[in-house]
Amino acid sequence: MLLLTENQTRDALPFPELINALREMFRDGCVMPTRHHHDMEIPGEADGTMLLMPAWVPGGFAGVKVVNVIPGNSARNMPAVAAQYLLSDASTGEMLALVDGGELTARRTAAASALAAGYLARPDARHLLVLGTGRLAANLIAAHMAVRPIDTVTIWGRSAGKAEALVDALKGTIPVRMEVAGQLEDALPKADIISSATMSSVPLIKGDFVSPGTHVDLVGAFKPSMRESDDTLIGRAEIYVDTRDGCLSEGGDIVQPMRSGVITGEDIRADLYDLCRGDHAGRSSEDAVTLFKSVGAALEDLAGAILAYQSISRLPDA
Repeated sequence: MLLLTENQTRDALPFPELINALREMFRDGCVMPTRHHHDMEIPGEADGTMLLMPAWVPGGFAGVKVVNVIPGNSARNMPAVAAQYLLSDASTGEMLALVDGGELTARRTAAASALAAGYLARPDARHLLVLGTGRLAANLIAAHMAVRPIDTVTIWGRSAGKAEALVDALKGTIPVRMEVAGQLEDALPKADIISSATMSSVPLIKGDFVSPGTHVDLVGAFKPSMRESDDTLIGRAEIYVDTRDGCLSEGGDIVQPMRSGVITGEDIRADLYDLCRGDHAGRSSEDAVTLFKSVGAALEDLAGAILAYQSISRLPDA
C-alpha cells in the first residue's frame, strides 16, 4: 500500500489536473452515502467535529476520509483540520493508498471553488479578495489563478498580523500583486472574486458592499450555526452550490436564510452536477452577482485520491 506524505500529495495534485478530475467525477457521478457528522466536546473551548466521508465508483475505486476539525487549534498554532484518506480497489477490496487527508482536503476544496468559478466568475475577473489566513488561503489563490487571469490578490484576516505574514510568505512565489486589506468594507467593492474560508458564525460579507458582476465563493461556515454572508447578499445573488443535499442541510449561508424565509430551495439555480453536465449555463449576465456555497463532498475526495494514486503509481520508483 502506498503512503503519500503531505508533499507527495501536493505534488500529485496540480490544480489544472485536479479541477478536471473533479469536473469528470461530477459529470459521471459515483455512489456517495450521507456522511457521518459528529460534534466532539472539548472542555474549555469550542466543540470539534468528526466527519466520516465514504464514496465509491462501482467496480473502480472506493475510499473513505476521516476528518477532525478543531477550531481551537488556531490558538495553538496548529492546523484546524486533521485528516487521512484510505483508497481501495472497489472490486477486490485491496487497500491501495493512504493519502494525506489535510493536503487532499485543502486542494480539493480549492479546486471545487475554482471549478465553480469557471462557470460563475466573469472571464475577465482579475482581482481576488481572500477572507481568512489559514491553510486554504494559498490554495484558493492558486486554484482561482488556474481558471481566471488573476493579477491582484488582497488578503483580509481578523488578525492583521497573520494577514501580513501570509502576504510576506506568498510574495515572490505567486506572480501577482499581493496586498493586505485594511477595512473589509473598503476591500469588498474592489474585488472581482471574493473567496471566504473562515470559521465565522456571523456574516462577514455584506451585500451592500459587493459590486455588480462580482463572484462570491463561500468555503467556510460548514455547519448550520456558521455564516459568512448576510441576508442582503443572499437576497440579491444568483445562488449555486456544490451539492444540494449537503448545502441544504449543513451550510449555514443557505440553511439560515431558508429558515428565516429570505430564500427557498427553488432559489438555488444549480449545483456542480448541473454545471458540469451542461444542464445549466451558470452566470446569467455580466452584472449579476453570483454566489457559490460549498460544504464539501466525498466524491471530491475520491476524485483527488484517485488522481494522486495514479500520479504516484506512474512514477518510476513508485
